[in-house]
Amino acid sequence: MRFATWNVNSIRARSESVVAWMEQADIDVLAMQETKCHDDAFPLMSFLAAGYDVAHIGQGAYNGVAIASRVGLDGIEIAFDGVPTYPVDNQPIREARAISAVCAGVRVWSLYVPNGRTPDDPHYEYKLRWLDALGDHIALRLAHDPAVEMMLAGDWNVAQTDDDVWDREYFEGRTHVTPPERAAVQRFLDGGLVDSALPYAPGYTFWDYTQLRFPRDEGMRIDYAFCSPALDTRVMGAHIDREARKRKGASDHAPVVFDLA
Repeated sequence: MRFATWNVNSIRARSESVVAWMEQADIDVLAMQETKCHDDAFPLMSFLAAGYDVAHIGQGAYNGVAIASRVGLDGIEIAFDGVPTYPVDNQPIREARAISAVCAGVRVWSLYVPNGRTPDDPHYEYKLRWLDALGDHIALRLAHDPAVEMMLAGDWNVAQTDDDVWDREYFEGRTHVTPPERAAVQRFLDGGLVDSALPYAPGYTFWDYTQLRFPRDEGMRIDYAFCSPALDTRVMGAHIDREARKRKGASDHAPVVFDLA
C-alpha cells in the first residue's frame, strides 16, 4: 500500500490536480493539510469519482485537515483529548488542525501543527501547548495498545535539526527551529515513535513561493510522519515528490509518500 501526506494549500484551488496526482502516484491514503474551506465547500465529488472516501474538518479560509482513502475510512475522530483553543475575535476556537481515521487497519492522523508566527507571539505558546496536548494523547494511546499501527502525518511546522533548513543563520530568531519547538517534537520520538521517512527521504518538503526558493532549493523539512513501532516495520521506502511541487499552480509543499508492505 502507499500512504502520503501533503499540505495542499487550498484544496478547492487544487482538487483536480491533487486527485490526478493521487491516481498517477497510485496513492491509497492521503493525509491533507491546510484545505482552507468549510466542510460543505470541500470538493468531495472529485475524490468520490476517483474512488476515494474523504473525512474532513474545515475552518473557512484557514487551517483544515482531511484524509482521503480508497482502502477504508473508519473510526473517524476529530481533534484529540485536551486540544487547546485559540482566541479568534475574542472567542476561544478549537481550530481545525487534527483528524484521524482507520484505513486498512492503520490509524492515520492528518495534523496541521500551528505555525507559531514569531517566538514572542501568543501563537507560539499556543503551538507548544498544542504539541504538548497531542503528545499526552498519543502517549496514552501507545501505552494502552503498544502494538497499534499508527501514523501521525502532516505539516509539523518544525524543522527537527539544522540539516532540515537551508540556512540556519537565516532562521535565527524565527520559529520552526527554536529549542522548545524541537523539544516538543523530540518527545514523540523519545516516546517510541519513528520518523519513518528520514532514512529514505531526508530532503526538504517546503519552499516558499518568494525569492526563487524552490529553484535554489532553499527549503525546509517540516512535513513528515511519525509511525508507531508496529507500523514502522512495514515501511519499505519513502520519497518526497518534488515533481508535484514543480507543477504550475502547485502548493508550496511537496507530498511525502510512504510504501508499506
